[in-house]
Parts: sequence; C-alpha cells; structure tokens
Amino acid sequence: MTGFAEFWVASDAVTRTVALLLLLMSLSAWVLILWKSWLLQRARRSLLRAMPAFWAAAELSSGRSALENFDTEGLLLPLLDSATAHTQTGTLEASGKRESRLTRRLRDALHQVSQRLQFGQVLLASIGSTAPFVGLFGTVWGIYHALASISLGGNITMEKVAGPVGEALIMTAAGLAVAIPAVLAYNIFGKQVGSCEAELEGFAHDLREMLDHD
Repeated sequence: MTGFAEFWVASDAVTRTVALLLLLMSLSAWVLILWKSWLLQRARRSLLRAMPAFWAAAELSSGRSALENFDTEGLLLPLLDSATAHTQTGTLEASGKRESRLTRRLRDALHQVSQRLQFGQVLLASIGSTAPFVGLFGTVWGIYHALASISLGGNITMEKVAGPVGEALIMTAAGLAVAIPAVLAYNIFGKQVGSCEAELEGFAHDLREMLDHD
C-alpha cells in the first residue's frame, strides 16, 4: 500500500486519470455482474414455473392469469398480449394474413424481451476488451513519466529505474484484473441469455400455432 501511495503521489494527471478510469470500469462491471446474476436467476425460475402453468390452464383467460401469477419478470406476458392484441382495422397490419400478423407481433415482442435480457452485455464486452489496453497505456505513460523524472536528476542507475518501472506495471495488472471478470461474466451470461431466449422462442412458436388454429 505504501508503494502504491508513493506511486500515486509521484504520478501525473494522465496516470491518475487512467487509474480512476479503471476503477470506474471495475465498479461498473461488478455492479452489472451482480445485477444480471440476480436478474437471470429470477428469469430462469420464472420461465420454469410460468410456462407449465400456462399450458396446464383450461382456456386462454385462465392461462393468462397463470402467467400473471408466475411470470414475475414479465417475459411471457408481453408475448401473449401481443399475440392476442386487437388489430386496428384500416391499417397495413390489418391487411395482411392472420398468420403473418401473429408472426410479426410475436417477433416484435420477442425482440423487446430479448433486449431486456441482453442489457449490459455490450458494456461487459467493452470493458473486457478495452481494460487491458487502458492499463497498458497507463503503464507505458507511467514508465515514460518515471524515466523523464529520473533523467532530470542525472546519474541514471538500474536501482533508480527498477522501482518506478515496477510500480508503473501495476497499471497493466489492474487492467487485467478489471477485464478478466468482465469477460468471464459476459460468456456466462451469454449462455444463460441464449437459454432463456430459446425457451421464449419455443413458447412464441407454440403460441402462434395454437392461436393460428383457433
């Protein structure tokens, strides 16, 4: 901690800005990781309970009531509501075939639900891909700043160079420490989101088939 404090005091505005940027990226990533872990866990439980309850219902109205009770994350209800929504007459949508209207409405609702599940994935990917380079930039700049300060004092020796250079390498380690959890979370969440989307697509397909034959 003392070494880092000395490095912080000796660093310039650029190095401090890079360090604060890495801290902000790390906090953003961990807040998003914790939130999405909670969200996707609830979404998975919601799908496992809501879909069997819906298909076990005797009629569409009781099936919707079952979704209201079990679909706590609102993943399936938008699909059902969009599929059963009244089409306004005199519009281009109303002029199409019934099965085409069902497909379009379900597709649009599915995209909206998927966007909710995928929220934050771009940020995690961005942090995971850029944090190492931000840390590397901080290291390069820190080494340059340290060597420039040492050169002003004259009589450059290996002992004088090794300390500041070693401290500057902390920025590279910090960049990796920020990036690795973000990349791992992105991959894990991507698999979980894909599983949920597959369940939703299957529900939308079955719902379309049921309503199309009514």
